[in-house]
Amino acid sequence: MFFTKKKVFIMIIICFIIFIFTYEDVKSEEIKEISGFAKIIDGDTIKINSKKIRLHGIDAPEKKQTCKKPYLTIGIFSFTKNYLCGQVSTNKLTKKINNQIIKCKIKDVDRYSRLIGECYKRNQNLNSWLVANGYAVAYRKYSKKYVSDEISAKNEKLGIWQGKFEMPWNFRKKN
Repeated sequence: MFFTKKKVFIMIIICFIIFIFTYEDVKSEEIKEISGFAKIIDGDTIKINSKKIRLHGIDAPEKKQTCKKPYLTIGIFSFTKNYLCGQVSTNKLTKKINNQIIKCKIKDVDRYSRLIGECYKRNQNLNSWLVANGYAVAYRKYSKKYVSDEISAKNEKLGIWQGKFEMPWNFRKKN
């Protein structure tokens, strides 16, 4: 059987139409929401039911990342000390979740096959809570949703904003 240009073109169109109709079926099987008891991986990643979930639109200091905060101020002189701000972020999220059921609305999947989501304890958005309390920053590269929370935390000098720190994405690049 000979394939003419017309037959090949028709077969391509048929395949394309089949793909369009079946793509929505595949897409509808994606996880849209997940809930359960969360294991805290770090300040912006949790695990529920063996699924890793990266918190959407935020970036917390890495576990081994250090930041500086003032511990003594005398007149115009201020003395700072290093602390593990990444560990603090992880601990604060652990304490906030406090072995409660967490619900995450899944938005996407990242290049590391982690689910990307907004997670809630009851009705409180944990992504927003982390940024508003200075335990994470708004990850503007992916979302502008938490910028106002970051500005508020910065103005009130909460969490990492009380001292000096390197943005988590810059820390990752160097380390």
